[in-house]
Amino acid sequence: MVLVLVRHGRTAHNASRRLLGRLDVELDPLGERQAVAVAGSPALAGVERVVTSPLLRTRRTAETIAEVTGASVEVDQRWVELDYGVYDGLPLAEVPEAVWASWDADPSWAPESGESLAAVTTRVRAACEELWVEAASRDVAVVSHVSPIKAALAWAMGFPEQVAPKLFIEVASLHRIGPGRHGPTLWSLNEVHHRPSN
Repeated sequence: MVLVLVRHGRTAHNASRRLLGRLDVELDPLGERQAVAVAGSPALAGVERVVTSPLLRTRRTAETIAEVTGASVEVDQRWVELDYGVYDGLPLAEVPEAVWASWDADPSWAPESGESLAAVTTRVRAACEELWVEAASRDVAVVSHVSPIKAALAWAMGFPEQVAPKLFIEVASLHRIGPGRHGPTLWSLNEVHHRPSN
């Protein structure tokens, strides 16, 4: 059985290369098509339950998966995106280099009014441990965001949160965690062959 991680479809903020954390924006028209394509992926055919972040872009993606697969949907706050604080919504090119350097150097660092990578890691790893027990008997999907998905992949590989800057997570991508000799094992990363790009 498999734990499938899904990043939501595209939003206008993603398209315009803006930092997108807790701002609650909807999928754009391409993102809606991407959600439909993700839902039809063979990787999700056996999913019986979809866990989702509470934000609109993830809930819409999760609901589309449920419409296709017949799975139930449950919101779990632990899968919400990192809170970028005062930088949320800012164009990526306008985020000060010192901010990127702080995130890279110290997982416990948090921007003003925001959240640290260490905090994301703590909540996501707890959620992964719970879901892994369930995934032993049935496929489970999680619809989430860049930072929580990176934290979950690091959990599967036994890596610390410092690996996050080394991972790139596409919109509407699939990532599969399955059983291995030593517990959770990364089976696939950034599956996007199903995804329309325009």
